[in-house]
Amino acid sequence: MYLNELFQKQEELLEKEVTVHGWIRNHRPQKEFGFIDFSDGTCMKHLQIVYTKELKDFAFFTSLKNGSSIEVTGILKKSEGKGQEIELQAKTIVLIGDCPLDYPLQPKRHSLEFLRSIGYLRPRANLFQAVFRIRSLAALAIHEYFGQNGYVYFHAPLITASDCEGAGEMFQVTTLPLDELKGKPDYKKDFFGKKANLTVSGQLQAETFATAFSKVYTFGPTFRAENSNTKTHASEFWMIEPEIAFCDLNQDMDIMESMLKYVVSYVLEHGEEEMKFLDQYQQPGLINKLQNLVQSNFTRITHEQVITILKEADVKWEFEPKYGEDIQKEHEKYITEYFHGPVFITNWPKDIKAFYMKQNEDGQTVAAVDLEVPGAGELMGGSQREENYEKLVQRMNELQMDTAEMEWYLNLRKYGSVPHSGFGMGFERLLIYLTGVENIRDVIPYPRTPGSCDF
Repeated sequence: MYLNELFQKQEELLEKEVTVHGWIRNHRPQKEFGFIDFSDGTCMKHLQIVYTKELKDFAFFTSLKNGSSIEVTGILKKSEGKGQEIELQAKTIVLIGDCPLDYPLQPKRHSLEFLRSIGYLRPRANLFQAVFRIRSLAALAIHEYFGQNGYVYFHAPLITASDCEGAGEMFQVTTLPLDELKGKPDYKKDFFGKKANLTVSGQLQAETFATAFSKVYTFGPTFRAENSNTKTHASEFWMIEPEIAFCDLNQDMDIMESMLKYVVSYVLEHGEEEMKFLDQYQQPGLINKLQNLVQSNFTRITHEQVITILKEADVKWEFEPKYGEDIQKEHEKYITEYFHGPVFITNWPKDIKAFYMKQNEDGQTVAAVDLEVPGAGELMGGSQREENYEKLVQRMNELQMDTAEMEWYLNLRKYGSVPHSGFGMGFERLLIYLTGVENIRDVIPYPRTPGSCDF
């Protein structure tokens, strides 16, 4: 029996014999009895196993080591000890997989840096039991939200010839013999007959499906060859990217707010034990922060208005806010505190945003939006896409982009073009917000960062 089922049915199982399988998290053998802190990973709760010297294999039981896998059969009893409602009084314990004394995960507090070095074992640590269970719940919530609202789940290609953001920070995919190459590679001889890369976003391809199904979303891995070692950057991460036809920027923001509140509410409801653990041991006040977000009214304000507020603030900025330029972390923090909640910042300067965003009538800004949330800063970014063929071509020419390579994308504006919008949210950034864990490396099972591709 798995522990999640046992705890759910504990009242009806009391005084009955049950068998469980799992791992020893901590073992405290004593002269006449012993206690085993036992877990099988199916829930956050652990089960205390009690055995006594009356058992014929008592001496063997006392030799069992932390990390070993065991099978235990016994009688489920109400516990007289503190910290647990029930315990299992063992009748037999079978050793399934032994563990040496130098098992790295001993019952003590380990640093996150150390746990990253044993990434294949860290899922057994309490913190990561909570984090990766929340990751699973959040992913399920995302799929449920879009499924319930009539979206088609679109699988964007991971290998692409398109650079969605125009940043050029892409991993190349090739079968050319790199060790033998001299001079410039001939991509016509490569596997795809052209230069290919790992995707930085599935947005452009998702737009093609939005013009066929009206409402679609992608949710999958993306890649950035950005040499950044910050707490919020990784080379491989997951993105949620909806695309919606017949949708303007205001409707786009409605969806962003609705989706985020749904996911947060879902995690609070279905991950109660995990959230209590994280609130107690990782970020005190975490649950209250998330509950406040669900109950908040999201402010909507333009980029120009934000810069004005920042300039008028009685604050000595490290980075002076400027019209026409991006805002910094310190500005994001101030704005969310100023409005006491999440803030949508709209109408960004076009020169700092991507080519596909709809140009506003002022000729200086685009119909773009970033969502800033208290305690995390930017969580989502989106825009209304430019549906006008001539305007899109003109913008691409201004940026010296190859319009021939993007003919398929431009053709969407020729064949039944419609107003449409979308947004993107980095899944790991959401998880940082949900769990209170500060480093993106600790919400990804096996993080890929510059100079690190272990396991």
